[in-house]
Amino acid sequence: MKHLLILIIMFSLFNKSQSQTQPTQSIYDIDINGLNGEKINLSDYKGKHILFVNVASKCGFTGQYEDLQKLYDTYNGNLMVIGVPCNQFGGQEPGTASDIQTFCQANYGVTFVMTEKFDVKGDNQHPLYNWLTNQSLNGKSSSTVKWNFQKYLVDGHGDLVDYYFSVTNPMSGKITKHLTL
Repeated sequence: MKHLLILIIMFSLFNKSQSQTQPTQSIYDIDINGLNGEKINLSDYKGKHILFVNVASKCGFTGQYEDLQKLYDTYNGNLMVIGVPCNQFGGQEPGTASDIQTFCQANYGVTFVMTEKFDVKGDNQHPLYNWLTNQSLNGKSSSTVKWNFQKYLVDGHGDLVDYYFSVTNPMSGKITKHLTL
């Protein structure tokens, strides 16, 4: 009986360590700037889901801009899509802010928010991606950004919902099941 009690306690502690914890920082306190250099206030999106996507204009996944825009148009009452240009994967986002903005609008009609270009991994990782990829900050899980167009979904309370690798289409049910019209 004593051994059974010890096993139950150990199992309980193990399960507790695998569950979500309280974030140590609010995503709404992280500073980011738009392509135009103006501050983006993430707290403006409280109550909405936010889908963060590291983007690149010369990538095999670049066509996902079309579905990111479709996702934004479909769920814009409950969702903000934020594109994060990044040149860390194969040098596939070499352009200036103006080049990126022109490319996105001319080729895909992008109207969702785009940030300035920054690092999503490594020594110069932007604080936003430090939060998105670090369980001790986001309270949910740790991850590594593997390639362009990896997606991170945050709910309307500022909690990380999940992340999705590049192969997951923005209109996938894996993402849309969390969004309500």
